[in-house]
Amino acid sequence: MTEFCTKPRLIGDRVILRAPCDADAQDRFELGRTAEIVHMLGGDASAMQPLTLDVAQDWVAKLAAFPTAWIIEVAGRCVGSVRLHSVNEVDHRAILAIGIHDPDLLGQGIGQEAMTLILTHAFDTMGLHRVSLRVLEYNHRAIAAYKKVGFVEEGREREAGLVQGKRYDDLIMGVLAHEYQPLGGAI
Repeated sequence: MTEFCTKPRLIGDRVILRAPCDADAQDRFELGRTAEIVHMLGGDASAMQPLTLDVAQDWVAKLAAFPTAWIIEVAGRCVGSVRLHSVNEVDHRAILAIGIHDPDLLGQGIGQEAMTLILTHAFDTMGLHRVSLRVLEYNHRAIAAYKKVGFVEEGREREAGLVQGKRYDDLIMGVLAHEYQPLGGAI
């Protein structure tokens, strides 16, 4: 696998966003899967299988091939990823996706710092006007983090998610460049 030399390193107080490297597969493998995180991402926690090294290697390879995806590094190890997808150069917008895979880091502000770094890059470097995301209505911790970095709820898709046989709404959230104010100290 080749690292993308064109991906800038985005450095915060505790978080570094950087291009993926081969060693990240071992970190991701060691984190495994946890029922809480799988559920919050819309997966069926009751049917989850242990993470294999092959799956972790594929995860890293897919991130490496994606031009606007970064590894979230904390204390020298890979703990998750963040990416901007569906980048629309005409309308200057993109969709954000983030995942922290270390359950010990949930609720510690790591996701907020990573989002601050990526949003500052999206607006200041990429020249985007809008970044949006979707989140399941029951993922209250993520919704609170999104709000802290400036996302506002713009609507919902009713019963858009089917998780373990039950339907849930997807909240649609967005932040505009002229509304965005980075969190203090994160960049």
